[in-house]
Amino acid sequence: MQIIILGDEGTKQELNIPAIQQDIIWVNDAQQLLQYSRADAYIDLLFDNTPERISLLQSLLPKPVIINSVIYTLTETNPSFIRINAWPTFLRANIIEASAFDESIKKHIEHLFQQLNKQMEWLRDEPGFITPRIISMIINEAYFTLSEGVSTKEEIDIAMKLGTNYPYGPFEWSEKIGLQNIVALLNQLSNVQKRYKPCLLLLQEASMSS
Repeated sequence: MQIIILGDEGTKQELNIPAIQQDIIWVNDAQQLLQYSRADAYIDLLFDNTPERISLLQSLLPKPVIINSVIYTLTETNPSFIRINAWPTFLRANIIEASAFDESIKKHIEHLFQQLNKQMEWLRDEPGFITPRIISMIINEAYFTLSEGVSTKEEIDIAMKLGTNYPYGPFEWSEKIGLQNIVALLNQLSNVQKRYKPCLLLLQEASMSS
């Protein structure tokens, strides 16, 4: 089974595919996907929710097209795609959160990801899946705590790592994921539930880092 993966050095290191996997081909530009018309599946880890990107990926159907889209649902991109959580740091996990409308394809996708040493956790097609939603809320609360002068970034990170055994503190995690990603997800979620409204300090830092 030939799998074409669009990614960069960061995603390649995180996915950490064994070198013996001869049927996995990495590309670094979306146009290169079109060169592999006989591939069995395509994974876009650098997915950009633009009409141009969606149109390009649609041309690869009916082969499985898997997109890294934490914020935007299949309804907002293409119902025939498969959507996964591949935000920075999450590809290291053994379990990949995913959603798909086509129930008949799920076993095939599970087999495909077994080649990448990953298991699939199928979830409803909602913004943020589960883990990114939780982590984004924790980061947002950390920014509220910082803005209220309760503690420093360094102290909050240490407290969270020691208290929850998380691999990163909320500010460390926000830097790895990207503040723009966090803000975009929180804005999307806050359209339905106001408790996800981003902290003003988080918005300010995100705008300065863009």
